[in-house]
Amino acid sequence: MAPTKKAVHFGGGNIGRGFVAEFLHNSGYEVVFVDVMDTIINSLNDAKSYTVTEVGADGEHSFTIDNYRAINSKYNMPEVVDEIATAEVVTCAVGPNILKFVAEPVAKAIEARSSDLPPLAVIACENMINATTAWKGHIESYIKDKLNAETLNSIEKRARYANSAIDRIVPQQDEGAGLNVKIEKFYEWCVEQKPFENGGNKPAIKGIHYVDDLEPYIERKLFTVNTSHATAAYYGYHANIAYIHEVLADKKLNETVRAAVQETAVLIVKKHGIPQDEQDEYVETIISRISNPTLKDNVERVGRAPLRKLSRNERFIGPAAQLAEMNLPVDAILGAAEQALRFQNVEGDEESEELAKILKEKSAEDAASHITGLDKDHPLYERVVAVVKKVQGA
Repeated sequence: MAPTKKAVHFGGGNIGRGFVAEFLHNSGYEVVFVDVMDTIINSLNDAKSYTVTEVGADGEHSFTIDNYRAINSKYNMPEVVDEIATAEVVTCAVGPNILKFVAEPVAKAIEARSSDLPPLAVIACENMINATTAWKGHIESYIKDKLNAETLNSIEKRARYANSAIDRIVPQQDEGAGLNVKIEKFYEWCVEQKPFENGGNKPAIKGIHYVDDLEPYIERKLFTVNTSHATAAYYGYHANIAYIHEVLADKKLNETVRAAVQETAVLIVKKHGIPQDEQDEYVETIISRISNPTLKDNVERVGRAPLRKLSRNERFIGPAAQLAEMNLPVDAILGAAEQALRFQNVEGDEESEELAKILKEKSAEDAASHITGLDKDHPLYERVVAVVKKVQGA
């Protein structure tokens, strides 16, 4: 039987095909992929199906994804708008910096949406705190500035925005894999449920864990999974180690990675009231996950985009700033941040080139402010400046 529900997803990459679309497909949705990459859109439309392979400690399990269509928004924007206007849910996995570019079609679809339909569920699936809120800002700014601003008066009847926290490792893919995606078996997808109260239409997506307060889940994930993963990547890169699991197999480096997430664990426990034993168990689960040799996760892939990863609310400066405000230790996190600052001029990574330029052209103080976004009177600022000076002097 053909699906009776429709979801539109921006981003035909590995996360979109191998994580978000899998959940939507398994929940009975027809998935409409939207992207600007000709090769991805053409391949999706030509293939009609592709394979997702989950990799876990118990081996591999493969299954087929079908019942989808794909549209290139570069050439067919009106068609994209029509699809969103009649969909139940719209999601994205495009990268935090691209959210502003996928606001226009959603804004136009919200304005065009029939009052007979329930509100459109808008959920961003990004490695970014409050990514849906950021997407909402771009969407509603477009409505206000370029469409009918009065649409915003009835926005709750037209759209509901829900932040989410996603956690699933998508490693380097096998050469020649095409559309097929290899992905970690473990997953977590938490979505806040309050936006769907009072007339909202909460999507019935199998695998989503709806929660009242998303912040503990977002910070626990970002400051444990992403902090440990990136710490392993940067230390491994500078030790000329190719894969994350090989980094964790080194006793000294394993201890270095653990030291960073032991510091972030103090924040998670103190701030969110998560029991210490529960956080300890979570840390062990994460270390075990990223140590999985079958994922063959390349350190350059995990380390790419160092400027974003060193920014104010991200995996290093985010937790370190909060810990510094509590006068708690941040030595291991700053050690990882130093390695990230040394991730310069890496082939194929534009941010690593920009990072090298900033560190070469700016003073330590200006570079620290520019890269981390810390105010000069913040208790962490001078310590970050010292790290930047060390990197610049190397």
